[in-house]
Amino acid sequence: MQARSGDLISDGPSSRLSELGIVLPPPPAPLGAYVESSDTGNLLFLSGTLPVVNGKLAIAGRLGANLSVKEGQEAACIASLNALAAAKQHLGGLDRLKKLVKLTVLIATTEQFADHAAVADGASDLFVQIFGRKTGHVRLVYGVQSLPIGAPVIVDTVFEIEVPPYSISKPQH
Repeated sequence: MQARSGDLISDGPSSRLSELGIVLPPPPAPLGAYVESSDTGNLLFLSGTLPVVNGKLAIAGRLGANLSVKEGQEAACIASLNALAAAKQHLGGLDRLKKLVKLTVLIATTEQFADHAAVADGASDLFVQIFGRKTGHVRLVYGVQSLPIGAPVIVDTVFEIEVPPYSISKPQH
């Protein structure tokens, strides 16, 4: 991923994270009977990630009740870093990630809460810093009654990945 004017100033996601001074956490572990990541073709699908730090929920609660938009943005950013950690584990590194294709953010909210987009920007802004504004991503954001382990957000991601070239070996005669 080479930089163009107005885009990234680095060669790939790992370089960009380093430039930003961001160190990824250890990859998350599944909370149930599923895997954290699965790829097919040139897409990498990740299970929803939570705002967990050192195996514990970093921020808990509901937006509109006991959490502010700023706290929701922080939770979305932490969950996004966990998504990147899961991608790194699956791929053996981050530089096969070409772009974020789709971002879905579920937010535990009160019925009256209406700033869903602002909370989701905590995730979107991080991905824009890493992949550049020109790559863009589509996004779905919605509020829910509750989320696993009392989390305020879940970040669900689909990335486009660089597919290694196939090597066809010739039969030995």
